[in-house]
Amino acid sequence: MQKYCACLFFIFCIWSAQSQIPDKIGDTLSVVEQDSLRKSKFFKQIGNGFFPTKYIDIDLRYLIKFNQYEGIRTGLGGRTNDNLSEKYRMVGYVVYGFKDHNFKYSIGGGFRISKSTDTWVDFSYTDDLQETGSSTFLTDKRFFSFFEPRLLNISLFHHHITKNISLEHRITPYLLSEIELSRSNITTTYDYTFFVDDTAFKEFRMSMAKVSLQWNPFNTFESVGDIEVEKEGFPNFTLQVSKNFKDVLGADFNFFKADFRTIYKLNFNTDGSSFTEATLTGGVSKGKTPLTHLYHTYPNNINKATILNRFSVAGINSFETMYFNEFFSDRFATLQLKHYLKPFNISKRMQPQMVFISRFALGNMDHIERHQDIEFGTLNKGYSEAGLELNKILFGFGLSFAYRYGAYHLPKLTDNIAAKFTFNISL
Repeated sequence: MQKYCACLFFIFCIWSAQSQIPDKIGDTLSVVEQDSLRKSKFFKQIGNGFFPTKYIDIDLRYLIKFNQYEGIRTGLGGRTNDNLSEKYRMVGYVVYGFKDHNFKYSIGGGFRISKSTDTWVDFSYTDDLQETGSSTFLTDKRFFSFFEPRLLNISLFHHHITKNISLEHRITPYLLSEIELSRSNITTTYDYTFFVDDTAFKEFRMSMAKVSLQWNPFNTFESVGDIEVEKEGFPNFTLQVSKNFKDVLGADFNFFKADFRTIYKLNFNTDGSSFTEATLTGGVSKGKTPLTHLYHTYPNNINKATILNRFSVAGINSFETMYFNEFFSDRFATLQLKHYLKPFNISKRMQPQMVFISRFALGNMDHIERHQDIEFGTLNKGYSEAGLELNKILFGFGLSFAYRYGAYHLPKLTDNIAAKFTFNISL
């Protein structure tokens, strides 16, 4: 039934996009007066990952991606906008993986309780993949970029079928909250056994509650026409707690998680072109937690023999010398420091920017013997890497170099070095 609903939803998306072709040219003067505002609104939506049409905003995240398990992943996603209804919304997507030959999809909707506090109740049904060891915050603004480099090399996914209901509420202009209740069936796509309570689990069920808070005490607001633009201030703070309940709706385990992140940015000139950014993250999981819901600290290095074979694209906040699936933790902390120099003004079209980077990670894991048929290490000795980037050399492309040092320095020198492209583009 859900598959048919998803198909119908995206047929409506296509119809809505076609309806944008006007029957005739409107009043020229009116168009000129509103042109600047329309452009501002259009590029704001594109920057948030949506291509706006009259009734449906097309979600650009699902057009095309690539990873090691699905190969090319392509599809269509979207959401209804205020032109259709200011009180109700529908969201969803359908994608297909050309390597695993499977469709994935999500269908959902919601209704607004209060416009002044932007309070929404949402529900969804999702049948898709998720990277093992990844951890995201409910209250994060959508992470959208035209190119997501880490996705290219990810191979460790688990399949999940999830039903959830959530409540999103802005407590104050600076404090956003979200609560989610979900029920999931999970199966790994790789060899893995979670051995606990004298039982070997190859697949498992989750019944989870999450509470997430995003506090941005230094954000500022300004109006551009009828659009209120929120500008990010620093520092900002995110906290999320999660609890899985055994025997509730058939769930298999009891465990608790808490995740935290804070970001600070210090500008060194008035135009903000030279600055230092620090990101501190941490997480802890207590109880009987399978590997799917633990932490990997965002590695981004392919396990191949030479530097050239490992040459790919650097991520934004990933450890470039840490190999995929090398470490997992049930408690961890990372600190990333980036210092951006003022761009070199070579020409109007060529203004490369140098960035100096230091990254640190510390973690550990109890009861590592529970995780069978897979090998990995822990970060109890502390992981360190340093590097630099020269961004936007040409057409948004640049170069990145990173070096792994300290307790996890590898015997072969070249195995500690990562050289990659960078790609940065802004609207």
